[in-house]
Parts: sequence; structure tokens; C-alpha cells
Amino acid sequence: MLTVEQVEKSYTQGGMFSKQRQQVLKKVTLECRPGECLGIIGESGSGKSTLGRLMLGLERPDRGTVRFEGQDVMNRRVRVGQISAVFQNYTSSMNPFLTVQDAIMEPMKAQQKTHESVQRPQKAAAAKVDMLLAQVGLDTSYKLKYPHELSGGEAQRVCIARAISTEPRCIVLDEAVSSLDVSVQIQVLQLLKSLKSLYTMSYVFITHDIQAAAYICDRLVFFRDGRVEETIAVEQLKHVQSDYARKLLKHLISL
Repeated sequence: MLTVEQVEKSYTQGGMFSKQRQQVLKKVTLECRPGECLGIIGESGSGKSTLGRLMLGLERPDRGTVRFEGQDVMNRRVRVGQISAVFQNYTSSMNPFLTVQDAIMEPMKAQQKTHESVQRPQKAAAAKVDMLLAQVGLDTSYKLKYPHELSGGEAQRVCIARAISTEPRCIVLDEAVSSLDVSVQIQVLQLLKSLKSLYTMSYVFITHDIQAAAYICDRLVFFRDGRVEETIAVEQLKHVQSDYARKLLKHLISL
């Protein structure tokens, strides 16, 4: 479904006119299969968030390709309404001047503009917002609130409602629970599990938290220094081969 093939990415170091570059991704190849949750696990600075931006078509790789259903994600028509995102910083993810209802409607409107075949009357769109809020565990009265009136958990639930509003085939979740309190993390992870089943979606779950990844994911990609270190099914975790994966697993076992 979502495939990354021999992808490389580097950035300029030392200012605008510098010729020095830092390579962040190094020949990365992986695949997120239909209906699965693929975890990308790595420490801060490993390049996993850069990989997430490339999967979303927000940046172009220097080399290699990122494809969704065989088509390049840099083509806006390929990804709009089909690939969504939930980011770590839920406050900056939401326009402070939009109500919850308007925020959730944003991707639906973008989908209508991009795909003329997708038309949704205003009344039907408003009814869908009510349904989405109920699905993420929020009362419909929340649709008139603004971001500053929400708690962290509530804001992230709104971001999730917005992400599923177009019924995408795949959602990229970049550290989507790491800023939340532990008790709220568990609630949001349970919510994500139920929504994945309800909508038959795929997830790419990018995180440094192996405990959260082990709970929600089907397979894990251990990511280190811009490379895939190892890929393994969650039920086979005790059989990891690389020293790096074993080191991360020790943290999980010690909890």
C-alpha cells in the first residue's frame, strides 16, 4: 500500500550558503501493508520524523520514491483524502481561530476541491462532524469550542477526528501520544485501535516509545541513524537480532 524504496534525504548545514550537508535518511526501504499498523521505532534524531514527512508528501526525497498504491505521493491528488496525519504537537496542529467543527471540516473541504466526484452538502458535513466527535469520545457541544478551550487529550481527539474525516486508507501518526499524560495515552491508544478496526485503515505509528508501539502495532521497524536496523512482527519481539533492538527492548522489559 504505502511503500518507501531506497529513499535518501539530506539537509544543508551551517547556513543558507553552506555546501555542507547532513544525510538524515540513507537508502530506506519499507512497506506498510493494507490494514496493518507499522511501527517505526527510534531514538530522537534517528530520522524517523523526516521519514514521516516524506510519507505524507510534505517533502521530496533526494533519491528514491515514496508511493501510495503504486503512485508517487508527491502528486497531491494521490494523497488528499487518502493519507492523513496526527502529529505530536496538537496545539500547533490546529488553527487557533477555527472552531472544532471548522477544523474537522478542513480536510473534507480539501478533498472536495481536489476530487470533484466527492461532494458533500453542508448539512451532511455537519452531521458527519457530530458522528466523528462521538466516535472519538467527545460530546457534540465540543464542535463550537476553540483549541484554547480544550485539554491536551481533548485536542488530540479532535486531531484524530479530523484525520479520519475523509475516511483515509492510511494515517501517519508521528509521536501522537508522547505529549499526553500516561492515563490519557492509554485512552488514546485504545481509541486508535478501535477506529482502525472500524474504518479498516492502515497506520504508520512513529514513536520512541516501544511500549506504546508494542501495544498498537503489528510489525516494528527499528530505525537508527537514518537506516532500517531491523523489521520484526510484534509477536516475535523476543527474537530480535540487532543489539540496538535488544537495547530498546530492555527498557520495555524493565517497566
